[in-house]
Amino acid sequence: MKNLQSGAFYALVSAILFSIGGLFIKLIPWSGYSINAARNFFALVVMIGYLYWKKKKPIWNKTIFWGAFAYSITNTCFTLATKMTSAANAIVLQFSAPIFIILIAWGVLKKPPKPLDIKACIIVFIGIICFFLDSLSIKGITGNLVALVSGISYAVYFSYKDLTGADYDSVLFYGQILSILIGLPALCLEANISVTAMAYAAILGIFQMGLAYLLLSKAIEMTSAITASLISAIEPILNPILVALFYGETIGSLSIIGACIVVVGIVGYQVWNVMGQRLRHKAA
Repeated sequence: MKNLQSGAFYALVSAILFSIGGLFIKLIPWSGYSINAARNFFALVVMIGYLYWKKKKPIWNKTIFWGAFAYSITNTCFTLATKMTSAANAIVLQFSAPIFIILIAWGVLKKPPKPLDIKACIIVFIGIICFFLDSLSIKGITGNLVALVSGISYAVYFSYKDLTGADYDSVLFYGQILSILIGLPALCLEANISVTAMAYAAILGIFQMGLAYLLLSKAIEMTSAITASLISAIEPILNPILVALFYGETIGSLSIIGACIVVVGIVGYQVWNVMGQRLRHKAA
């Protein structure tokens, strides 16, 4: 029980730190690739310090590779999507990850979905459709598609611990290196490398990426993937609020409806799941 409570606390703190991502990505006048490379550089510095403190060397195997790949795709696509569409659309579409966890469990791990799983998938996909109907421009639709890809890869990242040879510290280490390599060419071509922009990138890398992902990794190790993703529900709420307050970005009416459907659908699914598990435990 103590581990579960600690895991929940780590997930909560990580969600708050993740929430600052939308605001600082909007504030940095660089391309999404450049921002992601820079913030992962600072995150890698944090990770190296953490590994040195633990006296641990990262390991490498096929499972680590796919976990690192999912990590790099998740944060690269999220950064690109935040630049291409609203912060709310980017984060809420990424928040659809629990639904893709269900689909991954069904298609890859051969765990058939329960009726509640299917209902949750339908509700969330209705919400996702609202986002696309509200962003009919080419840039908006593309941004939403990229955000959806980040949600799918995030689901792979959440589901990673069920695979043989999993080690989150190693995944973060190699995933950050891969993310840097993906965005490094764009970063080298940036013309506006100011102290302010670098400071914002450092904040993203140290707190929103480095510390937040370490806490999330510990949360996933100490609790279920589905519980960790539930507590992360604070992020899609706080993220667009911060962007609206400090950047002045507005959200379309259909996107607001879609966000409510997705968040309520995901949270409702999680709460119903937990209540069902407790009732079955008492009955036993």
